[in-house]
Amino acid sequence: MTPFWVTAFLDNAAAHHQESVGFWQEATGYAVSSPRGDHDEFASLLPPDGDPYLKVQRRQAGADRIHLDLHVADPLAAADAARVAGATIVADRGYVVMASPAGLVFCFVDHPASRRPAATTYGPGSAVRVRQVAIDVPRASYERELGFWSAVTGWEQRASTLVEDFRFLVAPSGQPLRLLLQRLGADDTGEVRAHLDWGTTDRAAETERHLGLGARVLAQHRHWTVLADPVGRVYCLTDGDPG
Repeated sequence: MTPFWVTAFLDNAAAHHQESVGFWQEATGYAVSSPRGDHDEFASLLPPDGDPYLKVQRRQAGADRIHLDLHVADPLAAADAARVAGATIVADRGYVVMASPAGLVFCFVDHPASRRPAATTYGPGSAVRVRQVAIDVPRASYERELGFWSAVTGWEQRASTLVEDFRFLVAPSGQPLRLLLQRLGADDTGEVRAHLDWGTTDRAAETERHLGLGARVLAQHRHWTVLADPVGRVYCLTDGDPG
């Protein structure tokens, strides 16, 4: 069941899909593929080197979210194993749509990919790349969700040296994304959700670049900055290695 590739999908409400895609195209420096799907709802962000690992979807209904595609050789077999681990099947569309025990949507697909894109350089000593999907989990669901994602990926767990409520699932070499499971505070009783974390070698410069594209800063921390894009999607710029 261990995925050979992981893709993060930015699922957008239809009303502001194009605005969201425009921001993420500018922020990443990636081109946008031709649309595909029954309603032209899917597209890929195409890095100048390597295979796509960030994609977009225009939702027919519903709010913005992040979902994951786990690329495996046999999606049906992987789905069966994920059900044993606690997932539920949402739909079978040739690819299998599932939900984790806490309700995060993900898919098993068999699309080929293997070349991780390099970081993008915007100035002297300033390199950046989306490097991580953070899964934000309410406290009551955290241990089960952590165990589920550890089982479904087969990736090694690693505790954070900075924050007690962070635990990483470290992707094998060559994967484009790793996972962070974040235990939410006791006062956060919302649903499980996910956001994207960038790694950058110059967080101050990268923050200014994102502000120039229309983002806004929500919070500053010692090792990361929380921002929202022009349509309100939350993400972080971190001091993590973009490579």
